[in-house]
Amino acid sequence: MEDNSFYNSKAWRQCRAQYKKKVNGLCERCLAKGYFVPGEHVHHKIYMNEKTVQDPELALGFDNLELLCHKCHDNEHKRKQKRWKYVDGVLVDCDDTPLG
Repeated sequence: MEDNSFYNSKAWRQCRAQYKKKVNGLCERCLAKGYFVPGEHVHHKIYMNEKTVQDPELALGFDNLELLCHKCHDNEHKRKQKRWKYVDGVLVDCDDTPLG
């Protein structure tokens, strides 16, 4: 969704805070696996776009929300997570490509 006005709205900020409180601030996917990880992102199960954002049940309804930690949210959106390590005193990324 190109326009971020929904995510900056008072209605979304209040909904997000209420939902996070309702699920005790823990990542729901991690909790289902027995891990207690703080949730960071209130995620829409049915993604928001120009059409779905107009439907209050999808945009603000708790049935369409899920609290996720950063890792679970990245996995949901298929984002690659960068990991770094030192090899012989040189910082390299997870693909073993030396930096600099």
